[in-house]
Amino acid sequence: MGLISAIGDSMEQNRLALQQERSGIGDIQYYQTAYAGRLPSAEVKISTERLNKKIFGTPLASITRTSLLALYAVEEAIQDSHLSKQELISAETALVGATTVGGMCLTDELYHDALAKENGTSYLMSYDYASISLAIQERYGIGGEISTINTACSSSANAILYGARLIRHGFAKRAIVGGAESLAKFTINGFNALNILSSQPCAPFDRDRKGLNLGEGAAFLVLEREEDCRDKRKYAYLSGFGNRNDAYHPSSNSPDGEGPYLSMKAALENSGLAAEEISYINAHGTGTENNDETESRAMLRLFDQTPAFSSTKSFTGHTLGAAGAIEAVYSIMNIFHQEVYPSLSFRHPIPETGLIPVLHFAKQEIRHVMSNSFGFGGNCSTLIFFKNIVHGLFS
Repeated sequence: MGLISAIGDSMEQNRLALQQERSGIGDIQYYQTAYAGRLPSAEVKISTERLNKKIFGTPLASITRTSLLALYAVEEAIQDSHLSKQELISAETALVGATTVGGMCLTDELYHDALAKENGTSYLMSYDYASISLAIQERYGIGGEISTINTACSSSANAILYGARLIRHGFAKRAIVGGAESLAKFTINGFNALNILSSQPCAPFDRDRKGLNLGEGAAFLVLEREEDCRDKRKYAYLSGFGNRNDAYHPSSNSPDGEGPYLSMKAALENSGLAAEEISYINAHGTGTENNDETESRAMLRLFDQTPAFSSTKSFTGHTLGAAGAIEAVYSIMNIFHQEVYPSLSFRHPIPETGLIPVLHFAKQEIRHVMSNSFGFGGNCSTLIFFKNIVHGLFS
């Protein structure tokens, strides 16, 4: 696994911040926006220039911050998984990336190029969603199928789901899966127009929640069959996944949480687990009025006794297309280290549901973790990770 977010530029740094209950949400330092100092965000604490130099030595002029964050996380994942050059260039190695903003993080440059009568800027080939996956493919020579998924905030959860299906059905032997997102005028202005950005650090599942904080970051994971990675460290087993769409509204879940309920139910059915076997849920938990109440209703509907749950978006902000992958890494950390991470800023439960998330870091026995990612348009995805690797389950 590989990870960079507002709370750290490695898996270990992220874990330490989660244990110390230290949020990455604050004033924007590096991104130029009129909302700096007014709308807190969870910004990766490395400038684009420094990130570029750190990755390439001699900085490239035509690569976006989104791609740089992706490359940073992919490098850690490749190092952690000990994939060889031969494995990377093999036709049996797939790459499934995800993003929502893609190269549109360069909003001003894109606008200039759209109007330009001359040749345009050096970023001309970097604006589309696929530019992130193509940057990874070019750097590492990935030889198998390459895909980019954009299903809004469920994008990288769906990248993980799709990579697993490629392996399951014999289209790949291994899959590098994940997502990346950077702060952009396109998303800041868009979410602000919806009136769902909070002027304070977000408070998921709190009665007085005021909205979400945008974040940026990237996470990538390497999926392999058990029989193909016997000599490698195995963090966890992806035991189930589900994707459903309630098609209720362009930016809201249905009041009874039909989409979230169906995606969690589908993941349980796919894994063969009963609801009571889930030890912990990394909730989507954006801190918006609609999401937190509808996700709570869906959990109450599915579980006779709601498992321990929290939203790590109170640390990282909402990283949109990267959220599913970042939170999948956190879910796997829950299993691997047998610990749970809290929801920050929580004070009072939502009166209609009464659910209280995990409030402080704690050691806890964890076997099965559910990770939720719900996107605009009603695209809802759920992943389930399992503590043990059991021979033959993925065949």
